[in-house]
Amino acid sequence: MPVADTRHGPIEHVVIDGDPSRSPLVFLHGGLGCVAAWGRFPAAVAAATGRRALVYSRPGNGGSGPAKSPHTVRYMHEQGQLFLPELLDLLGIDNPVLIGHSDGGTTALLYASVRPAEAVVVMGPHLYFEEANRTGIEAARTAYETGPLYRKLALVHDDPHGVFTNWSELWLSDEFRSWSIENDLDVTAPVLMIQGDRDEYGTLGQLDALQRAVRGPVRRLVPEGVDHYPHLVRPDLVIGAITGFLAEHATGLPATGRTR
Repeated sequence: MPVADTRHGPIEHVVIDGDPSRSPLVFLHGGLGCVAAWGRFPAAVAAATGRRALVYSRPGNGGSGPAKSPHTVRYMHEQGQLFLPELLDLLGIDNPVLIGHSDGGTTALLYASVRPAEAVVVMGPHLYFEEANRTGIEAARTAYETGPLYRKLALVHDDPHGVFTNWSELWLSDEFRSWSIENDLDVTAPVLMIQGDRDEYGTLGQLDALQRAVRGPVRRLVPEGVDHYPHLVRPDLVIGAITGFLAEHATGLPATGRTR
């Protein structure tokens, strides 16, 4: 797998072929995700939309280099507004379509608040801390400590313990209870927001907050009977929604020379 050398260390990534004249897709994984954890979903979206795609693992996740420090309450800001711009500049990517899951959705929104994005797709994003977050993560911690979740993470991460510990300890910390990005958003790009009605890590109040915060076109999709992973549980539905949304709201043209 190709590796990009950044100030944060080596970053594993995959580039999927597509029309080079159109703005590419950039996939941002959740707290426990990585390139491999996406499965076939990014390639399927790239094929359906005809666009190139970048899929990468954050520092500490997958086969990327280790995280240089534990997560802080600002880590999604840092990922979206410092690290991701550096990576995209390094790879020559401008005006992307951001597709983010969970923490990656939050990161996508923070990126689109400071840099041009043609469109943003978020699945199970987090805009503020709520007790559903704590309940879901405590259940995940039990699954990790008893073995099933650890074994699953060990299949796709070089350091599964570091990935789980960095993620869970931050979200379960007392200082994270007041965390919110609602006042930090300045998103004018079109936003497609997707969340299962059985999401174990958050309520639909997260989508309500996002709809209030963004200034561009917004579309909401709430698949019934779906948990925190709509792209894995209902991939055809999600891919169809993304394809239709981009056909309506995204030109596909690079933004070189464009200003916000």
